[in-house]
Amino acid sequence: MSSSEIASCSSLPSVFSRRSLVKAGVLGLSGGGLLSLDQLLAHQGAHGTGTARSVLLIFLSGGLSQLDSFDMKPEGPVDIRGEFRPIATQTPGMQICEHFPRLAQQTDKLALVRSLSHWSNEHNEAHTIMLTGRSELPPGYNAKKPQATDWPCLTSVAGRLLPPKENGLPTAVTLPQRLINMNQGGVVTPGQFGGLMGVQHDPWFVEASPYRGNDVKGAYPDFAYSRRLEEKVKDSTQFRAPVLSLPEGLTTKRMQRRNQMLQVIDRGRQSLESPQTKQLDRHRQGAISLLTAPEVRHAFDVTQADSKVADRYGRNLFGWTLLMARRLLAAGVPVIQANLGNYNTWDLHGGIFRLSRDLLYPPADQAVSALLSDLAETGELQETMVVIAGEFGRTPRIFKVPGAYKSPGRDHWGPVHTAVFAGAGVPGGTIIGASDEMGAYPSENPFTPEDFATTIYHTLGIRDDAVWLDTTERPSPVFKGQPIFGK
Repeated sequence: MSSSEIASCSSLPSVFSRRSLVKAGVLGLSGGGLLSLDQLLAHQGAHGTGTARSVLLIFLSGGLSQLDSFDMKPEGPVDIRGEFRPIATQTPGMQICEHFPRLAQQTDKLALVRSLSHWSNEHNEAHTIMLTGRSELPPGYNAKKPQATDWPCLTSVAGRLLPPKENGLPTAVTLPQRLINMNQGGVVTPGQFGGLMGVQHDPWFVEASPYRGNDVKGAYPDFAYSRRLEEKVKDSTQFRAPVLSLPEGLTTKRMQRRNQMLQVIDRGRQSLESPQTKQLDRHRQGAISLLTAPEVRHAFDVTQADSKVADRYGRNLFGWTLLMARRLLAAGVPVIQANLGNYNTWDLHGGIFRLSRDLLYPPADQAVSALLSDLAETGELQETMVVIAGEFGRTPRIFKVPGAYKSPGRDHWGPVHTAVFAGAGVPGGTIIGASDEMGAYPSENPFTPEDFATTIYHTLGIRDDAVWLDTTERPSPVFKGQPIFGK
């Protein structure tokens, strides 16, 4: 090795053990010279022992109440247990909320992790913590503005480490919209982007659901509600597939010819290309695939779905969102985040029981159950992990905000919340971890956001010594915790 190569190796952080460097050929023992960091990253990518080819994260922005859904305390005092009652499920000994009757018939597929915990009770901080799988906020963090110095979201990291698809489709997609707080002038929530990895590693955002004022939430048109009024409202918002038609005069054949010309030009400058340029090329290829692949165009056309399919998922925002996600999984997109509602849809400081019972739980129960049934019937659930989580849970005690809401609700609560897992080797019909008798803190097997993210990475087959690279090619370890299953 040259002195410069030795210096480069000595400056690598401790994430690269000597064993992994030798295995990757970085030390040049075979005479092949020093691998680039990008080559090392590829070497340490998806070659682990996970069983999934894809992961779908169903994200509940605002924070689902663990006490009113999957971790109920029926023996607690009324100001803790609330109005809902648990029901028996298909799994003996496992109870969930009475207003999830369809999911109660599918608990043989579900693992309820009841002891997920972190420190933050603030929405954007907690979004960042859960979506990046990092309990510590990045240096210089700004809760009201995504920055290039933010940690990359877990979908970006997973998408970057998975091998590119032969069909050119993007490896990470977020739908049906970014999370934006319209009540604060359109503040874009940090934590859902590529951050330190660069904008070329942002997930693909499928903008199918228009942004609305912060007061109107829920699964429009039939399950929309006003937080201020705490009741159902009419909502004429249109769920629309992204425009995938080619520009006028540009046929598929002409576009393919243009792409071939670009490839000829690109081959002439390959020696000058940086890793960032190569990733931008992957984005261009993804755009071409989205424009030309019939199965992808079909995936987006969910509002025109067959009547039986539409009725099974629900003709509303939640149903359309998960049907689109399900079709993109079938088309070969490996990492998807599906936001079930716009920003803070599940943030119920008031009206928590009426709004959950009548307007949130029914469409969610229907859409998630349809998705799980579809994946199970086709055998795809064996290689698809489905995860349901929000940024935090809700306070143990019910309270009423004076002068703000007509009826009680629950406040933000990071110390304990429940995540639901299914598929891809997840032990169905199980309860993992526990909260205390108030549903306030973990009492058994506490898990961190790092464990949450590591579970997703591990299940996708990403190696435990894998790294991601920032824009200056500095490596950071992907695994920050321990997988909840399958280690």
